[in-house]
Order: sequence, then C-alpha cells, then structure tokens
Amino acid sequence: MFLKVTEKKKNSEEKAARPTDSTGSSQAGSRSTNSLSANSGQAGQAKPAAKSAKKVKGKKRKIRRIIPRGFAHIKAGFNNTIVTITDENHATLCWATSGASGFKGTRKSTPYAAQVAAKNAAEKAKEFGMEMVDVFVKGIGPGREQAVRGLSASGIDVDSITDRTPSAHGGCRKRKPRRV
Repeated sequence: MFLKVTEKKKNSEEKAARPTDSTGSSQAGSRSTNSLSANSGQAGQAKPAAKSAKKVKGKKRKIRRIIPRGFAHIKAGFNNTIVTITDENHATLCWATSGASGFKGTRKSTPYAAQVAAKNAAEKAKEFGMEMVDVFVKGIGPGREQAVRGLSASGIDVDSITDRTPSAHGGCRKRKPRRV
C-alpha cells in the first residue's frame, strides 16, 4: 500500500515537471513517458543516495583533561550550600549541592550537609586529576567552614582560603525624613 502511494506521488510529480503545449498534452509523447519512468531512478538519484549515506552513530568518547590544580567556589547560603570546582580559567569541571547530595528541607542548611556536598564535589574532581585547590567562600550560611573541611578531608590539598562574601559599603540611599 505504501509503495503504491509513493509511486503515484512520483508519477504526479513527473507530470507536473514536464512542459506542456497549448493543447495541455505533454510535448514528449507516450514513449518518453516510459523512458522518464525508466530513468526516474537516475533523475532522483540524489535522494536514495542521501538515504543510504546515513551514518551509524556510535558513542562519542569523552576526553578527560588532567587538571592538577584548580579553584573551589563555595556558596554558603541560608538554605543550601553549593560547591563548584573549576579549572584555572574558572571553567566549571563539576559541582555538588546539599540538595543533590540527598538532603531535603531544613537538613540542607546544616554544616554536615555542606561537608557531604564538598566531599561529593571532591570525588568528582579527582576524576580530572585534581590535587590542589584555592578555595573562594561566599556567603554567611552555616556550612561555610565545614565545606572547606570536607574538601580537605577528601584528599584534596587546600592551598588558600579567600572570603568573597559581598559586603555593603555605604548601602542604599536612606528614605527621606518624615514630616510631622
């Protein structure tokens, strides 16, 4: 059934492509119609060739870079702790959070959850050959110090710890004084 439908479509396309004279009949005649249908394989050769040129896609191998030194960015919020390991260009290699480590609700904001998140990030970073990190801590959440301890406990050397917590310097403009 499917073949018949496609043959009908081909025949109708061939008829539409043929030039016609003023009487509406094709100029080529019936003999050339047979030759066109015989040569239809040649005329549409690009389409079957394109179908047969499909490549079988295999799994692409991931190329793991060996990066012995990098940075660990720790964002310690009140509700969650995010640990991101980057290379020396600050391109992210791996990350882990308290929530992704299996903690939910108020347990995400505990120091222990931050330590587990840091250990998970360190294990992922070891696959890249990470041995030493400079740590940047941002935020004032409860897991900020424990996350640094989790990194060092997992076998990655902590070279330096820098506090990058944003602080207000003058703050917003005060509201106008109230007139009574």
